[in-house]
Amino acid sequence: MLNRLDLPAGFRWGVSTAAYQVEGAVDEDGRGPSIWDVFASRPGAVRDGSTGRVACDHYHRYAEDVELMRELGLDGYRFSIAWPRIQPTGRGTANPAGLAFYDRLVDALLAAGITPLPTLFHWDLPQALEDGGGWLARDTAYRFAEYSEIVADRLGDRVPAWITLNEPFVHMVYGYALGIHAPGRTLMLDALPAAHHQLLGHGLAAAALRERGHEVMIANNLTPVWSASDSEADLAAAAAYDALHNRLFTDPLLLGRYPDLSAYGVGEDLGDCVRPGDLKLIAAPGLDGLGVNYYNPTRIAAPTEPAGLPFAEAEIEGVPRTAFGWPVVPDGLRGLLVGLRDRYGDALPPITITENGCSVADEPAPDGTVHDQPRINYLAGHLDALAEAAAQGVDVRGYYTWSLIDNFEWAEGLSQKFGLVHVDFETQRRTPKASYGWYRDLIAAQRARYAQ
Repeated sequence: MLNRLDLPAGFRWGVSTAAYQVEGAVDEDGRGPSIWDVFASRPGAVRDGSTGRVACDHYHRYAEDVELMRELGLDGYRFSIAWPRIQPTGRGTANPAGLAFYDRLVDALLAAGITPLPTLFHWDLPQALEDGGGWLARDTAYRFAEYSEIVADRLGDRVPAWITLNEPFVHMVYGYALGIHAPGRTLMLDALPAAHHQLLGHGLAAAALRERGHEVMIANNLTPVWSASDSEADLAAAAAYDALHNRLFTDPLLLGRYPDLSAYGVGEDLGDCVRPGDLKLIAAPGLDGLGVNYYNPTRIAAPTEPAGLPFAEAEIEGVPRTAFGWPVVPDGLRGLLVGLRDRYGDALPPITITENGCSVADEPAPDGTVHDQPRINYLAGHLDALAEAAAQGVDVRGYYTWSLIDNFEWAEGLSQKFGLVHVDFETQRRTPKASYGWYRDLIAAQRARYAQ
């Protein structure tokens, strides 16, 4: 194993959060309702019945959270901007109070020596746009570009780079195909237009951002796909899953075309939603960086049922699991990154790990400390794997762990804890965990190494 500090000079260390998961204040200062406000209010939609109405109250406590980041010694903070806070209905004139909040946040970050890395869309679509079709409607892509222009014009003098979308695969599948996340639709393969329209929105927003001199990234949730066996059927199923999860949202960006989805009965270019010139817009003029969100590999077998999807997920055995039940396989990150380099070659831009972390069932001990050794083990193992990938020639530029603080974990509510900092959701008291001190010391050691 390489020492996890064997990473390139200038490597950037950060943390990530998302607006609906941390901000709260959903009815304040002109913010409009999002699809998550509506979805979370449905009985049974969220496991523990919680919502993001208050979450971590970051909207009011951002200064305290920035101080926690400063004490970590971070280079960057990846956060998302709440679209309904900027445009309550997803269109029209900007809400001044919403822009003012992100003004304050960005200024506080810069004063602490931390570079802001905003994500423009992290799943909280204005409900008014969903009422008009959401990402199934082509018009949403154009509304997203207009919103991006508003935000960039306000913050662009202090923000050098932007992430357009977060995990469009997860949003399409969980939100539009399976109904596990907002907006709660269960369209199965009829959700595919939501893939194209998100990518079209990325392309339109990227063009607007580049006109303003900004760098552009996207954050994709990617997984190494392992075949359950060497049988022809299992290999074909794994290839079909890889095309849907990984290639559907990467090939158009880097190769200018959609992958082969014939296993799903889908023809070339996803059908009528793709219009002439769309793929050229999505791919041009290339990404400045690819954000990779990695949590675990996926093992795939041929389906046992003759109808339905062309794959079935199989268990990964003999490995530890997080409190979420996800398998812990650090080397999967190395394999994923090397695989991206081999697949895309010179078309692959520099990579930043924009999310990586784990849920741990941690609570304060009687003395008030929070011991989360499983999280330290998880982070250490994945950083070793990241260093291995860098040693094998992958251009990696930064690592943003998920997450700074325990937060509202979507359909799991407040039950899953990913933070370096414990949050008591009754009092909003923040308590740095053992992993917080470990990460702080790691960053300091990295800086000392650079200084040698």
